[in-house]
Order: sequence, then structure tokens, then C-alpha cells
Amino acid sequence: DSGGRRAAGSPAASARFVRCLYAVGFLDLFGVSMVVPLMNVHIKSLGASHTVAGIVGSLYGVMQLFSSTFVGCWSDIVGRRYSLLACILLSALGYFLLGTSTTVFLFAISRVPVGIFKHTLSISKALLSDLVLERDRPLVMGRFNAASSVGFILGPVVGGYLAEFEGGFYQTSFICASIFLLNGCLVWVLPWSEEKTGNREHYQDKGTNSFSAKSNHDLHLKSATSRAVTNSNFFQSPWIQVATVLKKIKGIACSNLWDIFLVRFLMSVAILLYYSNFTLALEERFGVKPLFAGYLLSYSSALGVLAGCLLGPITRLYGHNTYRLLLHSSTFTCMLILLYASALSIWMVILSSTFLAFSTTIGRTCIIDLELTVGGNEASGTLLGVGQSVTSVGRIIAPLLSGIAQEFSPCGPPSLAVGLALVAIVIMNANKQKYCSHGSVKLKNQ
Repeated sequence: DSGGRRAAGSPAASARFVRCLYAVGFLDLFGVSMVVPLMNVHIKSLGASHTVAGIVGSLYGVMQLFSSTFVGCWSDIVGRRYSLLACILLSALGYFLLGTSTTVFLFAISRVPVGIFKHTLSISKALLSDLVLERDRPLVMGRFNAASSVGFILGPVVGGYLAEFEGGFYQTSFICASIFLLNGCLVWVLPWSEEKTGNREHYQDKGTNSFSAKSNHDLHLKSATSRAVTNSNFFQSPWIQVATVLKKIKGIACSNLWDIFLVRFLMSVAILLYYSNFTLALEERFGVKPLFAGYLLSYSSALGVLAGCLLGPITRLYGHNTYRLLLHSSTFTCMLILLYASALSIWMVILSSTFLAFSTTIGRTCIIDLELTVGGNEASGTLLGVGQSVTSVGRIIAPLLSGIAQEFSPCGPPSLAVGLALVAIVIMNANKQKYCSHGSVKLKNQ
């Protein structure tokens, strides 16, 4: 190989590679979630005002917005191995600088490398899409999200415990940087050299009497061969790399994927609106304490992990029709948010939160799979980067919409979320023919 686009030449090597990527996702979110909940407290302790803390906090989101597409596209050009290692090591540098931040200025500086290069999860997902067959992609992506979510659940507990000690924030930041270095070592020792074109038998064995299986293998083989050529691009002039990145982004911008990204944007904003005033709304509507809301959110996160593990049976139940599964999960999400907005008791909120954890997890995985199916795997890093940028726009807009909606009612944000989700469902129905045609091609290739 050498650059890291199809990392294993046998089923066993592929399985080992995928399991290692699950570990990368777990460690990534485990380290980050140790530190993130403590940042506001730390920057306030450095003497920052609420306004300055807000500006510094938004710095990360703004940089993610502009860097997601470029870094994702860059991974298509130089290869997953080098781009993933660069992102991990530069993120480690950012968290190391965070551990030395004794002033607000140093705190802000430490967020720059993280804001630009913290795209390890997106590149890992692009690598997973390179490794597995299309029919297995939702299952593998779901398990990757589940492994990452476990890290997100455990991280705040460990970070909160360490914060009780003197200098706890600095220790937590250094531990987070060390976890990223460990991730870098894990990526470095992955069996990249096992990429061989001799995996023809593997694909032919999966479909001995099927012409489509052989065609699918030839497609993978051609893709891997063309991608391997790009590995040397890592050592080319940065200007050549930038020009190639811009050319790829232009190709995505001129494609017919606008409706898929619009659906992703609308559903992202809808879900963000649901959570935007969740704790405050529960207190105002039902008189429950913030502690109960915290337990309910943790409960939903745990169910999200379970949903990721169940994606395999669910996609098989739908005959690997990602579009239909996305449409149904989005419709279910819309209905559950409406149930929450009109809830008359806390038990209705618990019921909606229980099933919403499943529908949102399935929806997030399906929209990524649909992006890659319609857009093609040749620029999977670029597609995932654009999708991440779209979500970042949603994170910027959602708080503003939530603030305006709350002026009218505590149920304003989820009510607005229902309207946005309905628009997304209408768009999906209006483009049903396009999605179904790609789904037919996908099934034929399996």
C-alpha cells in the first residue's frame, strides 16, 4: 500500500483493521470528552469574561466549519494513513498546549490545531468505507459510532474525577494528549502493508455463482489501484495538493448531491433544537431538577450505543435499502420530537427519549451511507468532510434559532424542529426516484 486506502488483502486482515479503527474511535472520543466538559470552568478561572469565553468557545466550531471539507478532500489525495496520522498528532499537540495554558491567549492558541485538524473520526469513517462492501457499510459504521459513543459516555466520568485533584485540568489535558499519541501509534502499526490485489478469491467466494459479485470485486480492485497512485502525492508540492483539493471540492459542489446535504442539514438542526433547551424546558414544564435531565441524557446515549450495534439486523430487515430506512427513521424522529413538544407528563418525555435514541442513531448512519452511495467512494473523504461542514453550519445556526423560539414558549425549539424535519421528509419524497435508482445499483453490485 502504502498510503492507506484499502488496508487489508484478506478477510482476516480487513476484520483486524476494522476492529483497530473501532479502538481508534473509542480512544478519540474518550480523550476529548474527558477535557471538553472542563473547558468553560478552566477559562473562567483564567479570568475570562462570559463574552470572551463564548468567543473562544466558538473559535473551534468556526475552524471546523472551514477545515472539514479541505481535510477530508486532502485525505483523498494523500491517502488515509498520512492524513489520519497528521490529524492525530496535530490534535495531540493542541491538547498538550491546552495543558500548558495559563492565560486566555494560550488557551485560544491551543484550540487552533485542534479546530483545524480534529477530523480523525471523519477520516476513520472514510477509511471504513474503503475497507468494506457497500452492503456492510451501515453495519460497520453503526458499530464504529457505538464504540465512539462508549468513549463519550466514560470520558466525562474520568475527567470529572481527575478534576477534583489540584491541577486536575492540566493533568486531564496531558492525559488526553497522551491518548491521541497512543492512537497515533495504533494507526502506525496497522497492517497497511497487507494490501494486496490477491483478495480476488475473497470476493469470488462470497458470490461464486454471481456475476455481480465479480463485478463488484473488479470495481473495488480498480478503485484501490487508482487510489494507490495518490499516495506519492503526500510528498508533492503543497500548492499542487491545494489545487487538487479545490478541484475535488468544485466537483462535489457541482454534483447533484445538494438535496442529500440539505436533508442532513435540516435533520441536524432539528435534533440540535430538540436538545438545545432540554434541561431548562424540563424544569419549566415539569419541575424536574437538572440532575434528572442529566440522567435522562446519559440513558439516551447508552441506548444510542445499543442502536449502533443493532444496525446490522435492521438493515437486513430493510433489504439494505438505505433510502427507505432513512425515510422511515426521519419520519419516526419527527413524530417523537412532536410527542416531546406536546408531552403532558414526564413519562411521555422518557418514552420519546427512549425511541429517539434509536431513530437518530440510525438516521445519522443512513445519511452518511446515502452520501457515499450516491456520491461514490472515489472521493469519500471529501464527501464526509462536506457533510461535517454542513453539520457545523447547523451547530452555528441552531443556538440562534433556539433562542428566538424560546421567546415564545419552552416548546418553541422542538416545535420548530418538527417543521424542519417535515421539510426534510418532503425533500426525500420528492427525490425518491433518484435515491431508489442508486439503491437498485447498490443491490445489483451486492
